[in-house]
Amino acid sequence: MSDAVGKALSRRTTLVGAAVALAAGAAGVASWKFGQRDMAPDVRYTLLDGRQAELKALRGKVVLVNFWATSCSVCVEEMPAIVETDTKYRARGYETLAIAMSYDPRPYVERFVATRKLPFAVGIDSSGVLARAFGDVRMTPTTFLIDKRGRIIKRYLGKPDFQALHGLIERLLADAA
Repeated sequence: MSDAVGKALSRRTTLVGAAVALAAGAAGVASWKFGQRDMAPDVRYTLLDGRQAELKALRGKVVLVNFWATSCSVCVEEMPAIVETDTKYRARGYETLAIAMSYDPRPYVERFVATRKLPFAVGIDSSGVLARAFGDVRMTPTTFLIDKRGRIIKRYLGKPDFQALHGLIERLLADAA
């Protein structure tokens, strides 16, 4: 085989491998576990009602942090399942925090929250500081599951498998912390 043919085949193999990896990530197939020492960032945020809050105040609870946007069809589609999850586990020490992305207009977020009667805390990341603190979140939905100790246990890109998510929440709630 000539050097030119060998280089062309090598380049093609590299491009195909990169395309497959990119497609898997873009499809939301990836959900991965973080390491034991990956703590959720200590961030302050403002809720739609104007109250200030801190993520570290939720230590001792299992927390789902969902970055979303009203313009994201997958976000809108998954929101009823997030509400159902919150309703199912809230009494057992579970909290949901929905963070609208910086590009989402406040009136759209307020209307969405009101018409869907979202039962959990909702904030808008107007400056993008929360998205950056969580590893520069850009894709919506991006969801983080945090254990009672404040460690990020899982990050989901795209809609999670809610049955598997519920199983993980059950295990984390049973953990004595």
